[in-house]
Amino acid sequence: MTSPAQRPVDTARPVVLLTRRLPDAVEARASRDYAAILNPADETLSGAAIAERAAGAGADAVLCCAGDRLDAAAIAALPAGVRVLATFSVGTDHIDLEAARARGLTVTNTPDVLTDATADIALLLILGAARRASEGERMIRADAWTGWTPTQLMGTHLGGKRLGIIGMGRIGQAVAQRARAFGMTIHYSNRKRLPAELEQGATYHADPDAMLAVCDVLSLHFPATAETRHWLNAERIARLPRGAILVNTARGSVVEDEAVIAALRSGQLAAAGLDVFENEPRLHPGYRDLPNSFLLPHLGSATVETRCAMGFRALDNIDAVLAGREAPDRVV
Repeated sequence: MTSPAQRPVDTARPVVLLTRRLPDAVEARASRDYAAILNPADETLSGAAIAERAAGAGADAVLCCAGDRLDAAAIAALPAGVRVLATFSVGTDHIDLEAARARGLTVTNTPDVLTDATADIALLLILGAARRASEGERMIRADAWTGWTPTQLMGTHLGGKRLGIIGMGRIGQAVAQRARAFGMTIHYSNRKRLPAELEQGATYHADPDAMLAVCDVLSLHFPATAETRHWLNAERIARLPRGAILVNTARGSVVEDEAVIAALRSGQLAAAGLDVFENEPRLHPGYRDLPNSFLLPHLGSATVETRCAMGFRALDNIDAVLAGREAPDRVV
């Protein structure tokens, strides 16, 4: 059970509710500039609990996070004084945007600042999956390594392999830049073809389904929507070359877990590197037992520099809205 926040004694300043514990520098700025309601225990709050805390505190703004489920009921329960939902994320699939729009709430996100960190994790997943890093590390930790052998844990060399990127936005482009350094050739599919200076020799495919056949490695970088839920299903996995590698740093819901797990077991997928999962942290248990799954606990933006920048960006948006200006990263 969570207890509702109390309205702070300092009512001269706007009240901002932070739904999770954030980096110290972000909380310090929030407390400096606002009557900030913090969550020092880092409790996971339901949408109803967030609305209850916001009401008890008389909040003017809510700084929420990707794990907060702010559905239509939660948004309807927010007090009338809340003017802005600033999410500590790029994705907004955890917020009912139509309900927010109908209520006249401004919703903002944090683009740009997590591009490099997430692209780095995507390359870590590509390398870790291709070179069987998880299997090797488990072997060492279990004291099961008996010494070097010529055929031990042979993986996949990335040089000359074809990397297919679906969603060639900021993060997709950053992944492509890094992959070129490993000698990979880049194919991509996007809603619109990039200008030549951004494409940098990558091959464009208007139809993502048609691109799958040339993907030795497939990296997903598109948002979670009703239309993209379980986009990567058994039919699409079957179009990949046998032994392809899957990487997902987008959202867990864009892949169909049962289909991916079946493909990892059959060898249709040689390996998968996954940083996001449907229903996380309660990921599908089938992944845990697969030696060819390289799994991370949603680390895409997890650097001190990036998480601070995300928090500051969220506060920039709150600053703007509460001062009567247009939020720089307004989604709704």
